[in-house]
Amino acid sequence: MTSLDHPQLSGLGRNPAAAQDVLVRLAAHRAGRHGIALRGGRLADAVVEALLTHGDADTAVRLHGDRISPEMRRQIAGHPDPAIRDAYAGFVRHMVDREVSIGIDALEEAYGRPRTALVGADGPRLRAAVARAWPDRPPAVQLRLLADPAAQVRAAATLHREPGVPPDRRDRCLADPAVRINVAAYIPLTWEQFTRLMQSEGEKVHQALAGNPHLSAEMVARLLDSDDPCVRVAMAQSRHVDAETRDRLYARVEAEYADGSLDADVALHWNFSEPDWLRTAPLSERLTYLDCRHPQFRRVLASCRDLPEEAWRRLDDDPDLAVRRAAARRPTTPPEVLERLVRAHGDMFHIRPLLVEHPNFPRHTLRTFLDEPSPGVRHLALQDPELPVPGLERLAASTEPFLRRGVAGHPHITDGLLERLLTDPDPEVADAAAANPVLRPTRMRGILAAVDL
Repeated sequence: MTSLDHPQLSGLGRNPAAAQDVLVRLAAHRAGRHGIALRGGRLADAVVEALLTHGDADTAVRLHGDRISPEMRRQIAGHPDPAIRDAYAGFVRHMVDREVSIGIDALEEAYGRPRTALVGADGPRLRAAVARAWPDRPPAVQLRLLADPAAQVRAAATLHREPGVPPDRRDRCLADPAVRINVAAYIPLTWEQFTRLMQSEGEKVHQALAGNPHLSAEMVARLLDSDDPCVRVAMAQSRHVDAETRDRLYARVEAEYADGSLDADVALHWNFSEPDWLRTAPLSERLTYLDCRHPQFRRVLASCRDLPEEAWRRLDDDPDLAVRRAAARRPTTPPEVLERLVRAHGDMFHIRPLLVEHPNFPRHTLRTFLDEPSPGVRHLALQDPELPVPGLERLAASTEPFLRRGVAGHPHITDGLLERLLTDPDPEVADAAAANPVLRPTRMRGILAAVDL
């Protein structure tokens, strides 16, 4: 977390090269404590003691598990201040009460009981939290949750396809209003079960059915004329729909979108479902979708790894950028294809690994990205860990804060440039500079001395 008032302190708290004495001194300042909270790995006992001395319950919330030593865990458990002593457990219980998903390890630590015992806890919210947090639970535990007297627990137990619903429990689940919508989306359905669900007037039931991967051709045919755009788009992605019907379904939703329908907008642009069945179809069938008018199918095709070279050549030149990006992630992508794609459109920093991290990417070309007009593409030059100083200085002079922030964290930065960015007007840039492990220890202590720490 970047402190707007003291970004150097919050950044220094995150700095992996900060010595123990630096962290102990930082613990006396709120901004420093925020930075320390974001550090990875275990904290030294002296640092934990300083955090407990200067911090509050918000600080203690982050002191738990393997982040601290067993001795510090015992010290916190016996702390005289109940706000400190119960900080982490109280936080977890608060998340449970608010029905916010939290990890099963956190639940075990906070409640002091193994997950097998928490399944039988008195509070239904806690049992529901266990169901959400323990996806690989044994069949016996799943059966217990499916039979739980609390609707919210049964709903949590059926929220995802795994661990699933045994065949002999499906009728009971479909008759249960608490879980009907959940299970309708993924269990194999008989025609009778499907028909009963179709008789429901509930929009969400029909949407759940539309996403069920086990629908037969007859079931799909019953859903084709739905008034719900989301259902029609889902049917357009079905394996049981021919190209003409698919085009008709999409055309109808697109026409509704053009007329201002919000539901059609959601169905077309905020619906992230894909025809996943295509990935396991025979290669000969998959290749017929190279000419599909709808990019969702070509994107799935591009995620396969066994296509012939001619197919890859066509996907590399696909008019849809997302298709080209998906194709570029195959192991055999030619270097020139990767460079061309990234140079024209940048990279997707929220998807790892980056395309510039692909083994075939010609990384020697990264520094030439400095001359590209797009700031997002210029930023990729920073992926070169040995980017020459003149290039760093060019980017550090940019008006875009994210470029300066990238320079501030670069391993090849000079002392002078780092000093300049430590006082950058953008707090995130200054924070990144203080967090750079190449920052000299004497400068770290100078930052502390400037605020009397």
